[in-house]
Amino acid sequence: MFIAMNRFKVNRGSEAAFEKVWKDRDSRLREMTGFVEFHLLRGPENGDHTLYASHTTWRSRADFENWTRSEAFREAHRNAGSNGSLYAGHPNFEGFETVQTLTLADD
Repeated sequence: MFIAMNRFKVNRGSEAAFEKVWKDRDSRLREMTGFVEFHLLRGPENGDHTLYASHTTWRSRADFENWTRSEAFREAHRNAGSNGSLYAGHPNFEGFETVQTLTLADD
């Protein structure tokens, strides 16, 4: 498994608009081979911004990389630059290879 995360610092007062952008967009993730799940996470408020993270889980790093090279990725991100006023800086990408997984079914 591979987890891809982007962390966003969203300007205070722009949280609802930021969440609406994500909820209204056509992500096309479900069309992609290897896609498992997506989460948009709201974190703590910190001074002038609220921390958010987008979190996708993929069967493999290769599946994620295929997504980033796909037409679906380009379409899902084509308007990303038009929302710059919502952010305090650029998103910060972090990718993680799964080392261990525990689930309720593991008992």
